[in-house]
Amino acid sequence: MNVYLLSMAFCLVFLFVAIELIRRRKLQERYALLWLALGIPMAGFSLFPHLLESISGLLHISYAPSLLFLIGILFSLAFIMHITTVISRLQQKVTRLVQEVALLQMRLQDEGEKEA
Repeated sequence: MNVYLLSMAFCLVFLFVAIELIRRRKLQERYALLWLALGIPMAGFSLFPHLLESISGLLHISYAPSLLFLIGILFSLAFIMHITTVISRLQQKVTRLVQEVALLQMRLQDEGEKEA
C-alpha cells in the first residue's frame, strides 16, 4: 500500500473525528482549531506528494513521508505542553477554590457556635 494513501486515509479519519467531536460539543473550538490546523495541511501534503517532497528536499530529509510524521510529532509535543500549562493553571484554581471553601466553612461553623 502506498504510504501517501495511508496518510491521506489517516488524515481524513482524523479530520472526521475532530469535526464530529466539535459537533457533539465534546471538544472546545479553541482546541478544535489547533487539531484542524494540523489535519488540513497533513491532508494537503498527502494529496500533493510533490509539495511534500520539495519541502523534504529543502530540509535534507531523504524519505519525504517521514516529514509528515515529524510534523505530527512536533505538533503533538507542542500541544501536550500547552495542555500541561492549562492543567497546571486549573490545578492552581482548584487549590485556591478548596482553600476558600474551607475558610467559608470555618466561618459558618464559628457563627453557628456563637449562636448556640
